[in-house]
Amino acid sequence: MNPRRGMTFALGSVLLVSAAQLGMRWSMTRLPAPQDWLPLSNLDVTALTVVMAAIFAYALSMLCWLLALRDLPLGRAYSLLSISYALVYLLAASLPLFNETFSFSRSLGVALVILGVITINTRPARTSRLRSSP
Repeated sequence: MNPRRGMTFALGSVLLVSAAQLGMRWSMTRLPAPQDWLPLSNLDVTALTVVMAAIFAYALSMLCWLLALRDLPLGRAYSLLSISYALVYLLAASLPLFNETFSFSRSLGVALVILGVITINTRPARTSRLRSSP
């Protein structure tokens, strides 16, 4: 097990899935409802391209996640996924193209999530010891 490599893949997964979420949000506000997708001339090519890129980012995110699970205990790896919730909220509220707003309760929730992730991942990992039979 290589925890540093696992952490790198887990954080790569978080960044990719966060980018995918933001890309999906941006695109879906620019595309018509699915029942109006035909004829294809109704579709914004840029928004459709971003949707496809977001789907690809999801796939890469899953690959990074699978590689992270080889090197990290599940409890640590899974807690890192929570960073994506915080990251998406912070970016969506910070970037004007998403037209989201900050709120005290959401920001407090994000702070608590980050505090939880830090708490889980700064404690030394316990290694399971197998008892050897006599």
